[in-house]
Amino acid sequence: MNEKVEKIIEQIRPVAAGGWRRCGLVGVKDGVVSVRLTGACGCCPMSTMTLKNGIERMLKSKLPEVKEVVSV
Repeated sequence: MNEKVEKIIEQIRPVAAGGWRRCGLVGVKDGVVSVRLTGACGCCPMSTMTLKNGIERMLKSKLPEVKEVVSV
């Protein structure tokens, strides 16, 4: 599952807003994807919106087994 998630993140990174380029996969457990936002994205007040409305939505649309994306 980690490989599938990483592949999708790599696919969307070039076309996504700047924040997604600073998103690294930490791991996947029981359908919950853990990512780490770094740089300015890590402390941006809009990072939760980017995470939920962007990254989570894209991953869920391509991998139905993804239940949630959380930032660690």
